[in-house]
Amino acid sequence: MTVSIFLGALLGPMALGVPIAFALILSGVALMLYLGLFDAQIVAQNVLNGADSFPLMAVPFFLLAGEVMNTGGLSRRIVALAMAMVGHIRGGLGFVAIFAACILSSLSGSAVADAAALGALLLPMMLKSGHDPARASGLIASASIIGPIIPPSIGFILFGVVGGVSITKLFLAGIFPGLMIAAALSITWLIVARKEQFELPPRQSGRLRLRAFLDSL
Repeated sequence: MTVSIFLGALLGPMALGVPIAFALILSGVALMLYLGLFDAQIVAQNVLNGADSFPLMAVPFFLLAGEVMNTGGLSRRIVALAMAMVGHIRGGLGFVAIFAACILSSLSGSAVADAAALGALLLPMMLKSGHDPARASGLIASASIIGPIIPPSIGFILFGVVGGVSITKLFLAGIFPGLMIAAALSITWLIVARKEQFELPPRQSGRLRLRAFLDSL
């Protein structure tokens, strides 16, 4: 009986579109009322204890870092470095997106932050060069998925906190898979880019590459 009350109070609000956190609170309150153990202080204390986690503070700070990177020009410098290194080869802007996604993922830890940075900077450049809009958007979206895999990663932090797993080991385990995804995207883009006609950016000199590298540091 108590289980059915709990599930009914949980699934009802969720079916109405109520956020999961509030649905859990409502189901807990319903169960406490049924058992005659309702205490508002206990509810408030558990809500605060659930959010009182030092590692979880990394999540909003990662999002803040991504916003600072976009606003302060750091993302633009990273893209400029990628452009200087691989922008001149066939399908170079696509490789720039993948290369920049790997660098940004090691800073922000968020796929949303990476997609916002790459989409705002590279998508207009790719469209101007003659790339197919859907294909360019798909590449940037796919490259942004590397963000939660190459450490630091918001997803790894959440999984480590909830599951009691070493976050350090999770970070170490994410490096190679993230690079494998980048390599797979590069090979795929190399094949796809042969079918498109677009302008290639000029090859930059060693001095310009060094300057782009120093600016990105």
